[in-house]
Amino acid sequence: MENLISGAIKFMEQDFKEHKELFESLKNKQNPHTLFIGCSDSRVIPNLITNTGPGELFVIRNIANIVPPYRIGEDFLATTSAIEYALNSLHIKNIIVCGHSNCGGCNALYYSDEELNKIPNVKKWLTLLEPIKQDVKVFSKSNIAMRSWLTEKLNLVNSLQNILTYPGVEEALNKGRIEVHAWYYIIETGEIYEYNFKEKTFTLIQNRKA
Repeated sequence: MENLISGAIKFMEQDFKEHKELFESLKNKQNPHTLFIGCSDSRVIPNLITNTGPGELFVIRNIANIVPPYRIGEDFLATTSAIEYALNSLHIKNIIVCGHSNCGGCNALYYSDEELNKIPNVKKWLTLLEPIKQDVKVFSKSNIAMRSWLTEKLNLVNSLQNILTYPGVEEALNKGRIEVHAWYYIIETGEIYEYNFKEKTFTLIQNRKA
């Protein structure tokens, strides 16, 4: 905790002063250009990997960077409501869903019932990926590394499909008013791969086609 307090003091005394004008311009409103949906994993830092500053990204983070299908419910829909707000109140221009290597959330999908019963809310959340789990088991019954790789990638594709169920997104995408992207971030190398809708493959972002 002492390190966090020291960091907060440094921010107030040094970092904030260096960017005082920026923060002053943000005091009454935000106008982010991008909705970034990522995993809660502490190793994934959205502003760091996108080289963006305060006010540029509207960030949603959850276990395994899952985008649920759109629905209106009586329960508390944190991710759904945040996406809805970004689209309709902030009018963002880009959506990035970012998954990553060695995702603990995706790995938890294969926990035993005994393990999952200790985290019942996570267990319920991960039922959104149950169809992916069944598909992956067909192709990777014993290779754990392959299982993780497939789950993380298929989860991203599934989230892309689900983001299109939000009102107005597919129409805005087709008319060029919004861009939708899926990124796969490899923690140990810093490489980012992007999903190509047409070719249905992930390509190193430096080699992306316009």
